[in-house]
Amino acid sequence: MKSRIFMYLFVFAILLALFLYVNSDKMLESRNKDIEMLQTETEQLREEVEVLRDSSQGLLLDKLDLQYFSLENNEEALSALDEFDLENPPQYITDKLLETNETEGDNPLVPYAGMNGPMKINKIKVLNHKWILADFSDGKYWGELFIRYELKENLGVDFTLVDHLLYQTK
Repeated sequence: MKSRIFMYLFVFAILLALFLYVNSDKMLESRNKDIEMLQTETEQLREEVEVLRDSSQGLLLDKLDLQYFSLENNEEALSALDEFDLENPPQYITDKLLETNETEGDNPLVPYAGMNGPMKINKIKVLNHKWILADFSDGKYWGELFIRYELKENLGVDFTLVDHLLYQTK
């Protein structure tokens, strides 16, 4: 009887060892597949990060190009306005130009009569210490203005229309 118990224990131990071997082999294969999948995903993410980094650099360069003609980034033009002791000269000038919209009817700087409502200035780009580009519209018709401005000692601003255009609608 003792020999049968040892034989059953021996067979059970062999079956247990066989089960553990097969199970560990499957676990090892599963882990290897998971590792390969993670490596593939990691490589894809690295490529995507590189593409996004390149895109980000391109956008930064575009932004720098757009800021080239801007009072905020023009030290010489800003130094010409230092005597006025303004905290934010471009915003001050923009606000003064937008105040011309407060008149009844068309903006006095816009040389066109509004056909679909009053012509008002919408967007403003202060180029330097002398010039402004502005967009105007009456809701249907629109155009652009090239304006010369002069900041006075009493912080008043004189605007002079230099050139203008009205886009044709179809």
